[in-house]
Amino acid sequence: MTKQEFRELVQAKTLLLDGATGSNLMKEGMPRGVCSEQWIYENPQVLQKLQREYREAGSVVVYAPTFSANRISLANHGLEDKVEELNRGLVRISREAVGEQCYVAGDLTTTGKQDVPYEELFEAYKEQITVLADAGVDLLIAETMLGVDEVMAVLDAAAAVCELPVMCTLTVESDGSLFFGGNIYEAVETLEQMGADAVGINCSTGPDQLVSVVKNIRERVCIPVIVKPNAGMPVIDEKGNPVYSMGPEEFARHMKTLAEAGADIVGGCCGTTPAYIRKLAEVLK
Repeated sequence: MTKQEFRELVQAKTLLLDGATGSNLMKEGMPRGVCSEQWIYENPQVLQKLQREYREAGSVVVYAPTFSANRISLANHGLEDKVEELNRGLVRISREAVGEQCYVAGDLTTTGKQDVPYEELFEAYKEQITVLADAGVDLLIAETMLGVDEVMAVLDAAAAVCELPVMCTLTVESDGSLFFGGNIYEAVETLEQMGADAVGINCSTGPDQLVSVVKNIRERVCIPVIVKPNAGMPVIDEKGNPVYSMGPEEFARHMKTLAEAGADIVGGCCGTTPAYIRKLAEVLK
């Protein structure tokens, strides 16, 4: 997909993404504490079933589960030499699941570390993006980012190796502040200037708490705005599992409000399932 094709896709109608991956895979048996990229690579049928359900629910874009498959994060599991194998394999698994009926986004995320030098971030993301682009992803998504510097490193790395569209979403507090300092409003302006093709928020809180944040982002940028929030705020049950407060209908109703507030690209994060995306597709019609 070219950047122009991406712009035309978003201009045509509200673009519908997929919902959560990790929280759904844990329900299907993925253990806590494992390298999720390696587990999915070795158990592809679980992810493929989920992605097919998202496609059938109405998702136009699904995220390949390449989330933390960068050299820095994989080193936490002793897998830093598996960057190419995991990224290439996970893109293939996603493409087999949805065929050409959905766009497949190569997924990148934070290393979770504030002390990583910019050049090291740049090289790690450059390595991952090179493999993702060669594996045939249609676009890139930097998601659940905690600070603007790491997103800037993704944008610089992408520009160095490919011409794919890059969507960027950060995780925020309900007032728009970022976990690594600063705020989402200044961040999105910076990212637009650097060439991001869409900006916004994911994870964070439930959609009911994000109306003012979305309105303010919309006022700051001219490029498309993304919102991919959780299914409300979770409580932890007696087994230690998060239980999210918002069902599909309530989630979809609040997401429609966010679309009216200026969101051009929407989906769901933690706690959402294909049922949420199906209901969201219905209300967006």
